[in-house]
Amino acid sequence: QVQLVESGGNLVQAGGSLRLSCVASGSKFDISTVGWYRQGPGMQREVVATMTAGDLRNYAGSVKGRFTISRDNDKNTVDLQMDRLSVEDTAVYYCYLLQRWAGDEYWGQGTQVTVSS
Repeated sequence: QVQLVESGGNLVQAGGSLRLSCVASGSKFDISTVGWYRQGPGMQREVVATMTAGDLRNYAGSVKGRFTISRDNDKNTVDLQMDRLSVEDTAVYYCYLLQRWAGDEYWGQGTQVTVSS
């Protein structure tokens, strides 16, 4: 059973930085696609950033140049470095893992990021 546990969510002032981390267990992490999604108040869940097993990164246009996704296959972790945060980045952030060969996807429980003006 795959489990994803996020950490690092917090309250931060606009312009500040946060680093989210997610650790995965029970997965073939190194050959999985991983990523981060978010859901703001009254909003649908949206993709923030993804990273394939081959280290191909994709970012939502709203975070490109401010957020950086990275992974450590030895530690089974995927991190999201968030810089120059704005109020619009306030959301619950979810870690995501896709086992493309099996068609299975997994989600963490979410971590709250609140950006104050």
